[in-house]
Amino acid sequence: MLTMAFQVSAQQKKVAKPMQTYTVANKKVTVYTTAKKSDYRISKTETLSFTENKQPFETEPCIFVDPTIKYQTLVGIGGALTDASAETFAKLSKKNQQELLTAYYSQDKGIGYTLARTNIASCDFSSESYTYVQDNDLDLKTFSVVHDEQYKIPLIKQAIVAAGGKLPLFVSPWSPPAWMKDNNSLIQGGHLLPAYRQSWANHYVKFIKTYEAMGIPVWGLSVQNEPMAKQKWESCVFSAEEERDFIKNFLGPTLKKSGLASKKLIAWDHNRDQIFQRASTILNDKAAAKYVWGIGFHWYETWTGSGMQFGNVKQTHEAYPDKALIFTEGCKEKYDVNKLDDWTLGERYGYSMINDFNAGTAAWTDWNILLDEKGGPNHVGNFCFAPVHADTKKDKLIYTNAYYYMGHFSKFIRPGAKRIGAASSRDQLESTAFLNADGKLVVVVMNQSDDQLKYSLWIKGEAATTTSLPHSITTLVVE
Repeated sequence: MLTMAFQVSAQQKKVAKPMQTYTVANKKVTVYTTAKKSDYRISKTETLSFTENKQPFETEPCIFVDPTIKYQTLVGIGGALTDASAETFAKLSKKNQQELLTAYYSQDKGIGYTLARTNIASCDFSSESYTYVQDNDLDLKTFSVVHDEQYKIPLIKQAIVAAGGKLPLFVSPWSPPAWMKDNNSLIQGGHLLPAYRQSWANHYVKFIKTYEAMGIPVWGLSVQNEPMAKQKWESCVFSAEEERDFIKNFLGPTLKKSGLASKKLIAWDHNRDQIFQRASTILNDKAAAKYVWGIGFHWYETWTGSGMQFGNVKQTHEAYPDKALIFTEGCKEKYDVNKLDDWTLGERYGYSMINDFNAGTAAWTDWNILLDEKGGPNHVGNFCFAPVHADTKKDKLIYTNAYYYMGHFSKFIRPGAKRIGAASSRDQLESTAFLNADGKLVVVVMNQSDDQLKYSLWIKGEAATTTSLPHSITTLVVE
């Protein structure tokens, strides 16, 4: 198993020192394809060879790759193990449970997820609201995760085994207990009351140490899921200054004092639209920044009518190159059972992943790994899509094309890989490229157009030519 690159190295700065040489002499290119109106689903479709082409003309579409130019190190790619995923998983037959675990966590037989997220106490994708402590228990003496022992903890443990015994997990709270908030409610936003800041900081430590004592290592944590959202489900508002000061004065020191300073602390954990403002407010304060490993973000800025704002991610990376960027959540909202085969589900993932990685993102985490035939369970009716759905009445797994689109990255680009220089000469072909620790070079090319496009993978004066099918994603592995 490849070693997980937890620390942000010097190579996560804008550009690392280039390699001296790279040659494709005697190397082959294996092509894997997923395409609309075909049976291709991460299918091996071609093996290509390189031929000399010192300088392509403008009439020759190319993906230009330079392995000597290196950017950020990949931490991992994965999805969230929520209450909803765990409850749906429990309704499956043992056979289908094993199929799902293999599909997600086996690199050979599945798509090789290497990262996971879970919720601290309840979120919208829980069957009900719940907390881990009794009301007004300032010292957290009643703290218990017995709720999680029925579904969520067993799923997480099985996922770790399926992933080969190692699955970095980060944890996120949706809301402090109601009695710690100024609106005395788990829902509709509200703020953490100043009097309970230390108790709430202690709550993260309690959760992490309890899970670890039960055999679930915790790699990292975010401060607050969607801190600028007032939701009809579990939510809590932190302004940028409030989050900065909570990290600086309470959460950061408490983690350090409790022996958890090595846990990766993730700030923001909300949409791309305000990522730069949040990052600059927190990271310009050295006393807060020293506790922060990275900035997390979601893709739901589109609810405002905006497109995905990758430029904000890139600007944040350029301003703070010593901090990691991690995509912490994304899913297609407004579940419709009639759209499970909608090809745009996967294309949204491919479009986001390519552009997020090219903007400097080091880790990418999907939302629920599994939901039921209704897009839940969800205790407030906020039903959504997942890459895989279960028809629990028929004991059947339904793989959407989002599963395969994510797999074009997670199966082939492994933890420790370095993103390398890649540029397309046609806007219809979007691409990103990585060099794995084992020397395999991986290029992902996506075509959202209705056109079939012939192009060449060009590396150091050598080119391998192939054709991109309409509405397809392709992974080219050079070895």
